Amino acid sequence: MSEANTPQTPELSQDGLAEDLARADLYGLLANLFFQPPDQIFLDQISASGNSEAQDNQAPLANVWMNLVEAAKNSKAADWKAEYDSSFLGVGKPNVFLYGSYYLAGHLHEKPLLDIRRSLLQFGLEASDSVAETEDHIAALFEVMRYLIAGEDVGVSNLTNQRVFFNDHIRAWYDDLCDAIDADPETHLYKAVSALTREFLAIESQSFDMV
Repeated sequence: MSEANTPQTPELSQDGLAEDLARADLYGLLANLFFQPPDQIFLDQISASGNSEAQDNQAPLANVWMNLVEAAKNSKAADWKAEYDSSFLGVGKPNVFLYGSYYLAGHLHEKPLLDIRRSLLQFGLEASDSVAETEDHIAALFEVMRYLIAGEDVGVSNLTNQRVFFNDHIRAWYDDLCDAIDADPETHLYKAVSALTREFLAIESQSFDMV
């Protein structure tokens, strides 16, 4: 997703609040995990984040984060790739669809995708030609949220747009996606990603309700 025709990752604002930077980072991490299976460097980075402070934190979000850390520690990149290919790609119909249109309309490339494209146009964003996934892919939507939090153009990257975009294009179906991942018998490692996604987005939902 980009402001022009080339993909770009928005830089985190140096003036942003620590909480917002953490939210942006978590959206970015989940986008990476859903866009493609993690390589070993990424897994090692996740593993290294499980310090004693995080282990002692009993908050629900910290607990699901530590579950992901443990999954990263006890697996190899090849394991994640095999599971990603089996669950999210496959031959023909995948076990789990990662596209919002499927959950909201029952088919791919339906009205929810057009609604997302309309919202992106309002933000001055458009999909890169180099990205094959459509804009309703969960990774693409998380990248938009990251941009709306951490982007430097406050006319676009602001709390109002975050709330509207999240409520319009993510909130209604993320639980269904997590349910599908949890129910897939071939999914094991990505259940930790599902749990982190569900817990984080539940917190986001509650926070946006208070705005």
